[in-house]
Amino acid sequence: MKLSPSKLNSFLMLKLPSAWLCGVRVKHINQTECIVGVKHRWINQNPFNSMYFAVQAMAAELSTGALVMNKIQESEKKISMLVAQNKAVFTKKATGRIKFTCYDGHKVKEALQRTLDNGEGQTFWMKSVGINEDGVEVAVFEFEWTVKAKSPRQ
Repeated sequence: MKLSPSKLNSFLMLKLPSAWLCGVRVKHINQTECIVGVKHRWINQNPFNSMYFAVQAMAAELSTGALVMNKIQESEKKISMLVAQNKAVFTKKATGRIKFTCYDGHKVKEALQRTLDNGEGQTFWMKSVGINEDGVEVAVFEFEWTVKAKSPRQ
């Protein structure tokens, strides 16, 4: 089954309701890129009248994590995934509509193949860039993902 924006947004509503309530939505996903949008609203603002950093982090993480989920699902293998660490740089107040885009889908395929080949956990970094409606960068997030093939039960 191929992941689509509507399937991922349904997943958000059921499994990550705080992200869904804050307006985080997948707009586009393919083999190499994922775009997640979120609009600055009352429910996701900080005291400085811009989007709370954690809401930006949810959208950015989803843009990377959806690509990981997609590749795991395509592999039809049991593989665990987890964020090990993240870094963020905020360059402008996030107001209006923000799109977080990740183009690092190719990194996932390589890491999954390595963990399936040797059974050891693999780590890799993925980047998501947040751009406002004017095309101005507001934030850059980097997430270190870990993947590991689960051993079959005997």
